Amino acid sequence: MGKFLKFLIVAAILAVGAWFIYNKYNSGPLVESKHQLLVDRIEAMGKLELVKYRYSDVVEHKNVNTFLPDASVLLIVKADAVGCVNLTKLTPEDIEVIGDSVAIRLPAPEICYIKIDHEASRVYDTKMAFMREAELVDEAYKAAEKAVADDVKKSDILQQTKANANTVFKPLLQGLGFSKINLTFK
Repeated sequence: MGKFLKFLIVAAILAVGAWFIYNKYNSGPLVESKHQLLVDRIEAMGKLELVKYRYSDVVEHKNVNTFLPDASVLLIVKADAVGCVNLTKLTPEDIEVIGDSVAIRLPAPEICYIKIDHEASRVYDTKMAFMREAELVDEAYKAAEKAVADDVKKSDILQQTKANANTVFKPLLQGLGFSKINLTFK
């Protein structure tokens, strides 16, 4: 009985030691990443973002083939469109101050950017894509970006940008002591 107990203790110690060694040296692949970052360009920013539209697009994209089965992908794409006023286009001639009155001709509102949010977008299903899956998904994202851009052009985002510019600038100018404020757009 004593020899069996000694054998059991030695076997347990060896098993625990082997487990520690295994965990230490076999914790998965070692990942190394080296970066050499360079600043390509520094730009002065002057675009005041005033409104953001969030879009959701359910895309069913198909590649119709004559001989092969049709490849398709289903995804939900989230995208943002932002309206802004580019304040770098504002000149001293655009600002007129007379006593407690101010008149400012702001630059025309514009669409700053339209951007797909890839983190919030999801691919739900692919059919018959096989080795073309990445290409098919990429095509679907490009089609969604074009559809969002077309819809943004038809929307009232520029009118909403103007309204939000008034909402932002009037209290700011009132805080600076102007009682009569006239904001127009070029």
